[in-house]
Amino acid sequence: MLGFLRRFLAPRWQHPDAQVRRLAASRLDPAHPEQRQALEALCLDSDVGVRQAALERIDAVEMLLTLHGRHPEQVEVLQRLVVLLSGQSGGLDLAQRLRTVEGLDDRELLTRVALEGDNQQLRLAAVARLKEEEDLIAQACDNGIAAVRHAAAVRVTSEAGLQRLVQQARRDRQVMRQARERLSRLRNDAASLAAARAQREELLVKLETHARAPWEPLYAGRFRHLVREWDALADLPEEDQERRYQDACLHCRKAISDHEAREHAIAETDRRREQAAEAREALLVALEESLASLPRGDRLTGQDIASLRSQKVLLANRWQALSDLHVTDQALRERYDAVLADYDRVLDAWERLETHTDEIRQALKEKELGRLQAAVAACRWPDTLPPTPLLARAWQIQVGQGQAREEDIEVRLERFAEDLAQLETLLDRGAFKGASRLHQSLKHRSDSLPAASLRPHQATLKRLGARLAELRDWRGFVAGPKREQLCQAIEELASDIGITDTELDRRHRQFVRDWKGLGDAAASRELSERFRSASDRIHERLAPWRERQASERTRNLEARTALCDQLDALLEAPSSEADPDALRRIRDQAREEWRHHSPVPRDQAQAIGRRFGRILSALQSLIDQRAQEVADAKRQLIDEAQALLEKALPPDARAEHAKTLQQRWRELGRAPRGEEQTLWREFRAVCDQIFAMREAQRDDRAQRARQRLEEMQALIDRLDAWQPAHHTDAQVLEQAIDQAAALEPLPSGRRTEGMRRRWSGIVRTRRERLARLAVVEEVQRWQACRPLLDSHLAADARCLEENACEEVTLDRELDLPEDMRGAHEQRNAARQNPPAPEEVRERLARLRVHLSLLAMGRVSQHDEPLRLAIQVERLNEGLGRELSRAEEVRIVLRNLLATGPVSPEQWQQEVGEFDALLTRLTRLPPP
Repeated sequence: MLGFLRRFLAPRWQHPDAQVRRLAASRLDPAHPEQRQALEALCLDSDVGVRQAALERIDAVEMLLTLHGRHPEQVEVLQRLVVLLSGQSGGLDLAQRLRTVEGLDDRELLTRVALEGDNQQLRLAAVARLKEEEDLIAQACDNGIAAVRHAAAVRVTSEAGLQRLVQQARRDRQVMRQARERLSRLRNDAASLAAARAQREELLVKLETHARAPWEPLYAGRFRHLVREWDALADLPEEDQERRYQDACLHCRKAISDHEAREHAIAETDRRREQAAEAREALLVALEESLASLPRGDRLTGQDIASLRSQKVLLANRWQALSDLHVTDQALRERYDAVLADYDRVLDAWERLETHTDEIRQALKEKELGRLQAAVAACRWPDTLPPTPLLARAWQIQVGQGQAREEDIEVRLERFAEDLAQLETLLDRGAFKGASRLHQSLKHRSDSLPAASLRPHQATLKRLGARLAELRDWRGFVAGPKREQLCQAIEELASDIGITDTELDRRHRQFVRDWKGLGDAAASRELSERFRSASDRIHERLAPWRERQASERTRNLEARTALCDQLDALLEAPSSEADPDALRRIRDQAREEWRHHSPVPRDQAQAIGRRFGRILSALQSLIDQRAQEVADAKRQLIDEAQALLEKALPPDARAEHAKTLQQRWRELGRAPRGEEQTLWREFRAVCDQIFAMREAQRDDRAQRARQRLEEMQALIDRLDAWQPAHHTDAQVLEQAIDQAAALEPLPSGRRTEGMRRRWSGIVRTRRERLARLAVVEEVQRWQACRPLLDSHLAADARCLEENACEEVTLDRELDLPEDMRGAHEQRNAARQNPPAPEEVRERLARLRVHLSLLAMGRVSQHDEPLRLAIQVERLNEGLGRELSRAEEVRIVLRNLLATGPVSPEQWQQEVGEFDALLTRLTRLPPP
């Protein structure tokens, strides 16, 4: 009872009967909120009619969109939205529908609106919201408005989508044409991109190979050329290609920078070597000047020898220090050896004189002339040196008790005048030490010369003495503060306990050099004692360090000795496979190792330095010899390349031989520095000519290939325009085939493949037409023989009915082939000895079935054994050569003419089938 009341009191839109709910839905007003909710519920009703009735009452698109979003499986909601938005009903204005469509994202709804909308602008708005290419292709193919189709087609960009448009857009030829054009452009762009990518890949391979290649004179130029080619490409490289390019460029730039660093290091080494040579030259010049100034003096004193000794010690120390860093030039070393030899001669003479000094003084004191002469002779004093005061007294006593000869005075005066001029030159240059030493010598000599002879030079000597004093005062004025600064600096250095021993020794040596460099300018006892005291404290502090240095010098000496032993072993038995570059590396590494093992003990540094210099000189000679051998081998390679250029060889083979020569060139090493570039330019010029000839041949080959393509294209066009009219025109086709074979081989490519496919199709079509024409001509010749066949049939009928066996004669105007004449004679002979009617009937049936097989006709069930037998015979006969259809038709017709006698009844049974099959043969394509 309660259930009945609930159903009775419930709203009608909730009635169990669907018809009642449908009527209730048609009366609900969506303007009222409660009724609108009822309509929303009815839109999801289980009955289709109720859902459709409820949806028809709703014109609010927003409400329907909400329902469709919540329940996308409801097809009726989607259909109602399509109806409203496409303008089929509902009365919505176009502006509102456009705003709604522009905010949609539902793919199916937009597709339906684009297809069914009542306005072009509405459809365009729906297509603009579509994102899937599949939907755009469907719109471009099926939409009823051309503008919409074009708008959808424009947004199809993939190759597969454009291909589908070309195949499916049958409704709009413009869409198909534009899609075909865009597809062609896309493929062309893809091909261009692939070609550019391949070109970039080729450049990358070259650049990576170049990055791994050893250094050569044109390394940097080739790298810049490859970079310019890379930058000249229009397309953008891929990420992997860009990464590989940057890596290869880094390797190449590193190789170039390393080479430049090596060149800079070599240049810096050369510069330092030049500076060392200049310093050696200056030291040598100073000692040479000192040795050369000794003969110009009148007397040789102990002060001169002491100055000479100190100068030689300075020269030896500086020379050894520079030799530890740089190898001495041979000419400079010879000068050094000559200067030391002169110095040794002077010192030997001085030491011999000191040995006999006491004896000479004793002889002078006792005035024993014989003993004096013996002592002076034992000194063996050189004639090039001036005598000492003691020796001069002994000579004076020997020549006449102190009376000098006039000639000797004149010579001494001339030498005095020359030394005055030299003193003025030294003062002009500011050379204080040399000027002071020479002025002191002049003063001593002026005391021993006659005053009357010396009077013209007194004023000059006095003036130059004043200039020397002025220079001394100026040096003292400048050197005074400098000495004070040096004393303060060396005292601070002696008190500094935070400085390393190496730095302490370096700065101490610098201070000592600076102090000695001041000479006697502004010298005082107090400053000298201060400086010496601070220097002694530094020496005490550096004593342990100097011991370590001494042991290190010993180890360095041992390492240098071992290095010299290794180099001597190398020079005694040099490897025949060692190229100049390897020897240069050994030389550079030896120099580097020599510099590394420095310093060495001073007493042995000069000997080991000379040994190393001789070894390097011998090694350089070996390098020059091997480099000259390399230069000779490279000249031989140039001659081989030149002979290869003149030899009658194919350009490709010549280029391969040139590559082999280039490989041998790289394996040889470097020639002397001055010749390597010249030889390389000459060799490269010849190789460039060889490769240019190969490129010219390739261009010529490509030109001939293009010419063959054009000739093949002309042949294809000519054969395509040609249509055979007779079977005898087959020779035209065969000539064209021979011409096409003569044009082979054609260059590979898409165009060639397309031309070959077109050529094959044309040849196949022409062969089929010729075969059809051959069959038609055979049938036509048979039609020309029909009067003869009718005569034979009439003679056969009279023979069978009246036993009147007569022969049928040939018409003179009838031109029969030889085989048909044989068939005619065979027919006449058959009436003379006629076979059984069953045999004739079987022959006719066999010919009919054979002709039916050739005409692609049907064979009855009872003729199936004949068909199988005929097919077996055709296969057996075709083992040697397969017969054409025209030949088989000719054989069948010839046998038909030869078969007889045939009764009229038999002929009437078969003639219709024969005529139908012959007609069919003229229409069917050949197999």
